[in-house]
Amino acid sequence: MIIEVLSAFIASFAFGIVFNIKGKNLFFSALCGALGWFIYKFSLRIGSSDTTALFLASVGLSVYSEVFARILKTPVTTFVITALIPLVPGGGMYYTMVEAITGDVMKSLEIGINTLASAGVLALGIILVSTITKTLIKYNSSKKIKSESKCNSLNS
Repeated sequence: MIIEVLSAFIASFAFGIVFNIKGKNLFFSALCGALGWFIYKFSLRIGSSDTTALFLASVGLSVYSEVFARILKTPVTTFVITALIPLVPGGGMYYTMVEAITGDVMKSLEIGINTLASAGVLALGIILVSTITKTLIKYNSSKKIKSESKCNSLNS
């Protein structure tokens, strides 16, 4: 598993270079990809299904991305896009097309639906974390504005 996590780090790092990520952001985005792959493989080891493992991995890498985007003052997409590279179900897309071309429509549909479920679960995990983060930030900023207005009215 260590070799796979290291490979995910290298793949994310390489795509970070392609996406023109610079400096320490490149290292932390590659680390995010390695973290996502680690969570995925660990979830599979403890008996989770493939879609559950992908969901947990996308939630984990999204939380990491949200935190480090604020620490490093950079957009969240800097981390999310490169971290998703190892998890994208490219093999499923390929095998869906292979089965469609060879004429096995039922097998093609089965693989295609599984691939769409995998891609959808990745997007769902990211959207879930992003929505919760935005809601918390909005709640904290409105709470801060209310407390400032109370202070200003007391000072007047």
